[in-house]
Amino acid sequence: MLYEDLFPFTHPPRLNSRNTNIVVTDTTLRDGQQGWRSFTVDEGLKIYEVLAKLGGSGAIETTELFLYTHKDRKLVSKIKELGFKYPKPVAWIRASFSDLKLVKDAGLDKAVILSSISDYQIYFKLGMSRESAIEKYVRVVEEALKSGIEVMSTLEDFTRADPEKNVLPLARRLMKLSERYGVPVRIKLADTLGLGLPFPDVPPPRGVPAVLKYIMEEAGVPGGWIEFHGHNDLGLVVANHLVAWLYGARSSNCTLLGIGERAGNCPLEVMLVHYVGIRGDDGTANLRAIKDAAELLKSMGFRVPEFHPLLGENAFRTKAGIHIDGLIKNPKVYLPFNPVEVLGVPYTISINPYSGKSAIALWVATRLDGGRVDPQRIKELKKDPRVEKAYSDVLKLFQEDSLRTSLNDEEVLEIIIKYFPEVRDTAVRNGVS
Repeated sequence: MLYEDLFPFTHPPRLNSRNTNIVVTDTTLRDGQQGWRSFTVDEGLKIYEVLAKLGGSGAIETTELFLYTHKDRKLVSKIKELGFKYPKPVAWIRASFSDLKLVKDAGLDKAVILSSISDYQIYFKLGMSRESAIEKYVRVVEEALKSGIEVMSTLEDFTRADPEKNVLPLARRLMKLSERYGVPVRIKLADTLGLGLPFPDVPPPRGVPAVLKYIMEEAGVPGGWIEFHGHNDLGLVVANHLVAWLYGARSSNCTLLGIGERAGNCPLEVMLVHYVGIRGDDGTANLRAIKDAAELLKSMGFRVPEFHPLLGENAFRTKAGIHIDGLIKNPKVYLPFNPVEVLGVPYTISINPYSGKSAIALWVATRLDGGRVDPQRIKELKKDPRVEKAYSDVLKLFQEDSLRTSLNDEEVLEIIIKYFPEVRDTAVRNGVS
């Protein structure tokens, strides 16, 4: 039983869900910039363009932007000049009338308004009572609606907020404004400290499914009006974003490679893979542009962690001999999907003394075949005496340096081209290092 309907290999694994009305939204130019480093206008524009390449057919619906500096406002102007339908540029502001004026001046028609909702935020940060804080948020939201600006209210720190005394009163008042003005008032659930848990039996405020159910049933907020924004402080950000989709939330607010405050945000590229897994490959997402996003951030000085999903150097690389043997017999044994077809990224191996001759044969074969694995070619190469010689050279290196863990691709290539000079030319031609 291979469950090929769930694991098609040529596409991301399928995730059956009753909720297929989902989108990804971006906050790289807001939370990502805030958590990593400030971007120049040119850098911000390049990030926006790669977002449009990734999901400009509808998968990435919006991108959030600051408006506080001249540079921020110039970037918004440049993005608007591009005229792309997706992702739509939206303002991110605090709940203040002065911030709202910035939205009007920028000519944007949608704003994400920060509405801190836990007692930690309301009493310690704002120095206000619950009632006065909620009243303030509602006044700013109403003024935005009067001005023709669509609103998403961010319930900051909802995983530490009292559901009945804090969350419900604000959500109900926002729904009344929606009725009064005849437009959706959307709600963003912000798990500001990554405290959310993805398990259905965990009650509010930490249980993400329970909170979603609560505000939909008690406050009457449609799931299509709910966005989830999580942080990765406790390592559960992707799980929480996925469960938010599964329990009715429409949008998943992420950043490229998860850059953001502290331990970071939800990686947008990972959620795009799950988006395709839920909706199918409907053409709205371009997963092959994921590597372009990584290359852009790397060119800006970002170091992609070796074990980062999808994009780290080790993401589709194996070192264990038993895994290599499985890959040779059938790549499906140790790969969740074919990265060459899905992402345009080759799967590779790392050579060490325990990799064996099979690893050398596989390494050579993938370079000659543009990253693909041809079992027949590997069988033939294993019989080639040049493979034996190359493996002997590898063993000598490890005998000389007992602290080595594995060879990098440059070191392996230096050995291989002594016996397989055709690998250098083929690798360059195929764009495989």
